[in-house]
Order: sequence, then C-alpha cells, then structure tokens
Amino acid sequence: MAKKSKNHRAMLAQVPETPLAPYEAAQLVKDIHTAKFDESVEVHFRLGIDTRQADQQVRGMVSLPNGSGKTVRVAVFAEGEFARQAEEAGADIVGSDDLVADIQAGNINFDAAIATPDMMPRVGRLGKILGPRGLMPNPKLGTVTKDVAKAISELKGGKVEYRADRYGIAHVIIGKVSFSAEQLAGNYGAVYDELLRMKPAASKGKYVKSVTMASTMGVGVPVDSSVTRNYTVPAAQ
Repeated sequence: MAKKSKNHRAMLAQVPETPLAPYEAAQLVKDIHTAKFDESVEVHFRLGIDTRQADQQVRGMVSLPNGSGKTVRVAVFAEGEFARQAEEAGADIVGSDDLVADIQAGNINFDAAIATPDMMPRVGRLGKILGPRGLMPNPKLGTVTKDVAKAISELKGGKVEYRADRYGIAHVIIGKVSFSAEQLAGNYGAVYDELLRMKPAASKGKYVKSVTMASTMGVGVPVDSSVTRNYTVPAAQ
C-alpha cells in the first residue's frame, strides 16, 4: 500500500493546477501512468444540468473516430432473417427465447446488447437484470433496430455510451494509454462535440463546468473546458 501511495503522490506532483489543452492532457496522462497493463483513458465532464429534471437528462452514444481500444462482445436478440444478418455481421451471441432464458439464469457474457423491435416485449422482462448493468437495448441509443448489421459494426468499431450521473457528471472512455496523444485528443473532440449537441434547452448558465482526464489507475488531469475545436494541436507556449 505504501508503494501505491508513493506512486500516487508522484503522479499528482506532475499534474499542474492550470487546465491543459486536450492534446497536452492526453500526453500527460500517458506520461505519468505506471500500471503494468494497458489502462483505459476516461474523461469526466461536469455539466451544468439538474438530472432530477426530466428535460435535463444527457444520455446517448457517440462513435469514436479512433475506436475505444476495447473488444466489445455483442449479443443480439433476433429471429429469422435478422438473426442470420446478426451472425453474418459478427455478433458474438444471437438468440431469442433461449438467450432470454440464459440471461435469467445469470449467464451474461456480453458487453452490449441489440434487439429488433419485435423482440422487445420479451427482452423487456429482463429490465431488472440488464438495466442496472447498462445493457438494456434502447431505441434512443440505436440498440433497438432492424438494421442489426450496422448497430453491430458501430459497437465493435468504437461506439460508446455516455450518460450523466445524478451529480451531472458524464464519464466516457476515449481509448487506451497505448493510443497516441493525437488519437486520444481526437476521440475527446468527438465526445465534446456530441455533448455540446445534446445540451438540454433547459440548462442555464455554464454548460461544461469542468473536465478531467485520467487513466484507470492514474490521477485526474484538468482539461481546459473552453477548448472545443483545437483538439489535437498543442496550445501555444
């Protein structure tokens, strides 16, 4: 534990108080990470919203131009021709009533789920199981669809979900520490653009209050929340 505490202090000592441009923040996250594995890199956006209000929810999915670096196992609830399309598109698990039964038995071996609209009455019975895990297919997220091949391709290609928690903070994975700073900053830009696009009309005052970037085992690096376009070029010294 003492060694971990020492590493933590050493990382903190390298983090400036002044927020960095996205590219610089990504480079610092890469430079100070000490874990022996390829850590994920997350960005935490503190938004000026009141999630207790129905008209101030911020949730959706965004495609990362450089992928997420994560292997995503996709399950598809479908029958007939849709099931065949799902299998051809590379779904890891395809089923209908049998898949519902497996999940009810506690067998959840996937990271994302897609369902065709006609399957939702049956999939709906799994709400209490899949909902808390963030695995419930949702038409607003594009995971209830007849175009299962496209949905599978997007999920496996780096499409990730974002959702503001009850404190108004959206936590989003933007890649791995093995990514280049340019790749991480590019993914950051795509997420930032999407969050701006999804700003609730009822949100008043400053919308993006603060931003922090960090690796799984690392410390938070403050990001300049005013930088919304110059994603990959280091700020002028």
